[in-house]
Amino acid sequence: MWRNLPFDLLANIFSLLSPDTLARARSACRHWNMCANASYTAPVGTCRQPPWLVALPTRHRGLFCYAHNPIIDKWHVLPLDFVPDPVRPIAPIRGLILLRHTSTTTLQLAICNPFTRQYKTLPMLIIARTNPAVGLIELGPSPTQHVLCPYFLVYVAGGMSEASGGSGASYEATLEMYDSRHNTWQVIGPMPMEFAVRLTVWTPNESVYSNGVLYWMTSARAYSVMGFEIGTNIWRELSVPMADRLEFAALVPRNKKLVLIGGVCRGDAFVWELGEDGAWNSIGKVPFELGVRFLGGNGSWGMTKCVGIDGEVWLYRDLGSGMVVWREDWEKGRWEWNWVEGCCFIRGKQVHKFPIKGVVLHPNLAPSYMLNI
Repeated sequence: MWRNLPFDLLANIFSLLSPDTLARARSACRHWNMCANASYTAPVGTCRQPPWLVALPTRHRGLFCYAHNPIIDKWHVLPLDFVPDPVRPIAPIRGLILLRHTSTTTLQLAICNPFTRQYKTLPMLIIARTNPAVGLIELGPSPTQHVLCPYFLVYVAGGMSEASGGSGASYEATLEMYDSRHNTWQVIGPMPMEFAVRLTVWTPNESVYSNGVLYWMTSARAYSVMGFEIGTNIWRELSVPMADRLEFAALVPRNKKLVLIGGVCRGDAFVWELGEDGAWNSIGKVPFELGVRFLGGNGSWGMTKCVGIDGEVWLYRDLGSGMVVWREDWEKGRWEWNWVEGCCFIRGKQVHKFPIKGVVLHPNLAPSYMLNI
């Protein structure tokens, strides 16, 4: 029966499979492999399989990463020996990961697919920068390229650059943009020096794009949010609820909206959503029992990291410790909090605790034509 199914129907069935099941199916024969690749052409948002967490060590411990399969609640180790230098993840681009090299202080970006072992270094920026803020906007398949080529823009703001005249490094109050369709950078224009300084000194690389604005969280207490309006090139600053009391604060997307999660010392971790009026609205908090379990009696949220995509948010600390996941349940039509054990053993071999940086993505097993350019 299966061999007689039309190509498009079989591809649609494959689009409903989890990545590990799909990997086994595509190895059956050439026809199934072609159908499996075609299954990735489904529109973004139609996938009902939960995304995976992919975690890379924040310190040099060899070229590898760890991935959590939510279907069977199991951790896997993936070698990154095809990547030439140590890297750290910035953001997911569908099944790809935007990375930055850690072997150089000057920003150098790359993209890779750890599941298909594909890698590509992006061109160097027009202005060499150290420690700028990086923002990503994913715009779907390129209208002029193969459907498996994601179309995205990367914005780089601020950072330190060598001043003209050899007078040393200075803050770079300009913004650059990378367009994946043309594989080129261009300088968008100037930015306020105050924003350039704060984005350089106090901002991690994570960004969230929502309703035409790129947002970054500044990590200095009191916390605040920097925003760049794409259409008008206008910079703005947003206050943060309980800003002077939060031990950690992070931005994540949720249903195309901007969400802020922050924890108070010996207290709860709260969740707010930015409304259309520019005000933060409380939409929940981490359940007390999960919070106590996550903190392990320490009571401090200070070392907490947070990462997410539409449909899922993770709170974590290191690879071996338990993690809290806020996930949308498609069948029940609501968001639920869950517990995931950290990665302590893989195939019976112990994995020691160490700091990690994670991204959440839907694994893509189809080869990306973009990474072969």
